[in-house]
Amino acid sequence: MIESIITSKTRVKLLLKFFLNNKTQSYLRNLEAEFGENSNAIRVELNRLENAGLLTSAFAGNKKMYMANITHPLYNDIHNIMYKMVGIDQVIERVTSQIGELEAAYLTGSFAQGRNSKIIDLALVGEYMDRDYINKLVRKVEQLINRKIRTIILSGNELKDYFGDTSILLIWKKDKIEKVSQA
Repeated sequence: MIESIITSKTRVKLLLKFFLNNKTQSYLRNLEAEFGENSNAIRVELNRLENAGLLTSAFAGNKKMYMANITHPLYNDIHNIMYKMVGIDQVIERVTSQIGELEAAYLTGSFAQGRNSKIIDLALVGEYMDRDYINKLVRKVEQLINRKIRTIILSGNELKDYFGDTSILLIWKKDKIEKVSQA
């Protein structure tokens, strides 16, 4: 979908990397290994996004670290487009908002680290949730977004123990949707 508007696949990968999770930081060689692409193609796109003000950079030793510029006027719009491209907006709308005892929902795995994947890993936090009903909702959303959704149900106390220092991204909290947060 977005690939028809933004013809550079590298640029799309970079937008996903930095605009799904605003805490994501990376440097050229790491992106080269992650994307499996030529460093020059990545460097060109990083420079374009930085010159446009969408990315900022800072040196950490001899590495130039890139991150999303969350103060850019288009940050929220691009972030929302990336959510829609991936289908996270459908997960929020059709799954998390319909589970009564749900306290919070987190993205884990690849998407929490800003990497595209065919699988959305979702941690649901709450008590006494109907697993069969959740699976039914998930199957419906999977058909809409053409991605697999893996869920795990945890209590609030289990969340930190289960994920430890692994990247998790809060996408929904009871009574309010969090656009971008880091747990």
